[in-house]
Formats: sequence, C-alpha cells, structure tokens
Amino acid sequence: VQLVESGGRLVQAGGSLRLSCAVSGRTFSNPVLGWFRQAPGKEREFVAAINWSGANLAYADSVKGRFTISRDSAKNTVYLQMNTLKPEDTAVYYCGAAPWGTASSNDYDYHYWGQGTQVTVSS
Repeated sequence: VQLVESGGRLVQAGGSLRLSCAVSGRTFSNPVLGWFRQAPGKEREFVAAINWSGANLAYADSVKGRFTISRDSAKNTVYLQMNTLKPEDTAVYYCGAAPWGTASSNDYDYHYWGQGTQVTVSS
C-alpha cells in the first residue's frame, strides 16, 4: 500500500487548508485511514480517522469542531479539511492505513504510512 500526502503549506492563524492522502497498491475491503501529526520535539499524535465505509469516524479533542475527515472512494483519496487553524497545529501531518478495524487513535494499528506533509501556521 502506498500513501502520498499533499496540501501542506504555510498559512496564517485562522485560515484553512485541505490535506489529501492518495491511496494506491494493495486493496482491502474496509480499511481505516487516519491522520496523525508530529511537531518538532514532540511525539506523533492522533488527529482523525475514518473507515472506508464512512460509518466510523474519530477525532482528537484538540481538533473537534475545526477539522473534518472524509474520503472519496472513486478517487481512493482521504481528505483532512482543517479550519480555524492555530499555531499549535503546526506539524508534519502523516496519513496512515490499517487493513481493517474501527477508526483507531493508536498509531500501532496502522501498518502503512505516507512520507508526511508540512503544515505551518503563523501567528
């Protein structure tokens, strides 16, 4: 499975960004796709996750109400719409894929990872 993230850039606080994660390679019937982020000097943390049917979603408390995860089955792509961005959202954002399961916040459930995309929010 290959995951390629895109959409990260420099944005001012209060602005919006949409990240994309294109999925290719081996397919599973109902995989779980998750977004995680890692800021300098910090551990990777969960942001949001969705199973491919769209019936199961999860968000970190820090992004609830601001971020929305979605997927486009026809394009094999998962999105992370980020609104009302804050400087503390600055991080490298990674897309992870799990072959099955529910929308997990545990990074060890995800077997495949992309290379990451940098999001920088200026104050």
